[in-house]
Amino acid sequence: MSCTHDHSCEEHNCSSDWSLYKHIDLSKASALNESVPGSVKSVFKAWEQRLETSGDCLESNDDDPELLVFIPFTSDVKIKSISVVGGAEGTSPSKMRAFINHEGIDFSDAQNMQAVQEWELAENLQGVLEYQTKYSKFQSVANLTLHFPANFGGDTTRIYFIGLRGEATQLKRDVVATIVYEVMPNPSDHKTKSEGSGGFSPVE
Repeated sequence: MSCTHDHSCEEHNCSSDWSLYKHIDLSKASALNESVPGSVKSVFKAWEQRLETSGDCLESNDDDPELLVFIPFTSDVKIKSISVVGGAEGTSPSKMRAFINHEGIDFSDAQNMQAVQEWELAENLQGVLEYQTKYSKFQSVANLTLHFPANFGGDTTRIYFIGLRGEATQLKRDVVATIVYEVMPNPSDHKTKSEGSGGFSPVE
């Protein structure tokens, strides 16, 4: 399922809506079958930079359009939707599959595992399409793996932007932990009667 923006991005703060890139651990992000090692890091950027296609991109090796992208987060996140801006002339990915909280997936694993969700993609050269997740399944996401098995006929697959819309849950988790800690009884408040009469008498 996909939808398009029904508003002007200049008037609506899309940048804050697509803010999960700030919670991506770029130092650990990786991709399999990328032609330039480390180029996957270039696809994670601010929403307003999504159409910048003159610089680096994530591109697969020649005659092998398949890509596997590993996206770790600095805190657990909830993902509402995903946007992918690919290349022209058939190099955009045509399908996307998502796996949650699995590290070290390779192409064999991706082909044999059941994805949490799959999407048929359209060529999104203008960055106006977003693909909704099955939101209840995209809670407490520590890492996300996206499998792009095919494209629209190009020799390689090119991706310029991967945007993730949602929210980070780390702050909420810290707040909950603080509240629980504050309501826990303090052991020093509960003193046992161990002096004077020689302690409590056993219950008969």
